[in-house]
Amino acid sequence: MAGSEDVTVNLIRSLVRAMNEPSLATEMGGRVDDWEALAIVMEFADGYRSASGYAYPADGTVSPVACSWNSIQQEVNAYLATYYEPGDRLPVKILVQFDRATGRYGVTFEDTDEERWKTRPRNFREMREQLRPSFD
Repeated sequence: MAGSEDVTVNLIRSLVRAMNEPSLATEMGGRVDDWEALAIVMEFADGYRSASGYAYPADGTVSPVACSWNSIQQEVNAYLATYYEPGDRLPVKILVQFDRATGRYGVTFEDTDEERWKTRPRNFREMREQLRPSFD
């Protein structure tokens, strides 16, 4: 799709900028400056929007990250406009994965399963590994 790479790159840039804004994760010692990869799940529930996930530093640790929706809304809307017409039903979630070292990225849509990529206390270790970018 013409122009889709530009809006995807802009979306990823906005996520990187937003995850580096002050947040609870960074205040708790999250190291988001030295990451090699990231995975962010954007949720589109009825009237609710969120973007959170993980940054993966080279040392093997995992840092939780979150993005203020106001910081990414313009780029998210531009991205969605390349796939959806006004009034179309949006996906329930979108997973954005980015490997900083290689520049490779992936965007995965989830149209119906609201439980997909849901992190809970009992599955957070498995989920952060499941979401870790792997573009082999």
